[in-house]
Amino acid sequence: MGTQTGLRLEQRGDGSYYRVILHIGSTFVPISDDIVEELRTHIALTPDQFFPIFVNKVGYSSYLQEQIRKEVQNTGDLNPQMSVIQQFFRQE
Repeated sequence: MGTQTGLRLEQRGDGSYYRVILHIGSTFVPISDDIVEELRTHIALTPDQFFPIFVNKVGYSSYLQEQIRKEVQNTGDLNPQMSVIQQFFRQE
């Protein structure tokens, strides 16, 4: 089984401490409920506008922020990835 690339969000059950997990390639980062709620307030933005907010809220260190940016750059176009992530927050 190959390594998945790109940014992906995973929904966990209500019994989990973190209900949303961000996958950055083969790495994962838990996202707290308060950050999820805050990101939901920005889902009407364009993907280009949403991306820096997403990076700043989810990337709690400069290293993590750089990893997120690199993963997006390595997988190509920002818009499809951010559109999928924004859709996730609409449904979550």
